[in-house]
Amino acid sequence: MALGATIYKVSLSISDLDRHFYHDFDLTVARHPSETEERMMMRLAAFAFHADERLAFTKGIVQEDEPDLWNKDYDGTIRLWIDLGQPDEKRIRKACGRAEEVIIYTYSRRAADAWWRQNGSKLARFGNLQVIQLDAQGDAEAFAERSMQLQALIQDGELLLSDEKDRQLKITRESWA
Repeated sequence: MALGATIYKVSLSISDLDRHFYHDFDLTVARHPSETEERMMMRLAAFAFHADERLAFTKGIVQEDEPDLWNKDYDGTIRLWIDLGQPDEKRIRKACGRAEEVIIYTYSRRAADAWWRQNGSKLARFGNLQVIQLDAQGDAEAFAERSMQLQALIQDGELLLSDEKDRQLKITRESWA
């Protein structure tokens, strides 16, 4: 019997000073059995950086034709496609053909550096692609609880996550492409 997804309920209050965007979200996040808590928290960080009423979590890992997050227009046009990790060139090429903007967030520095050395020059040809390294200064997994109340403050491109236990997690972005 296959294991099911673990469901997380997240109350996320976002204050994005860079975009002047302030909004509260009640999110249901499904963590696939093959997904780590760190990766799930990086998905939440990506959500916070691009928060919008139409930004949505997808089936991601389970569905090959869907990213981890996307922002679709009312007519079905994919405005923003967000993947995490180190996808292969074929998947990125397909995403760049389907979406107006594609962002790949890498988050495991050692693996991401090796992936970028191998693929960076090939990915430079995609004009609608950004590759961004996320660096968490703290233990992202410690924040992962089945019920979370998080505050996200974004300023100068950095995300500061805090929770009801007064823990803080700083996540910085480094643009690679």
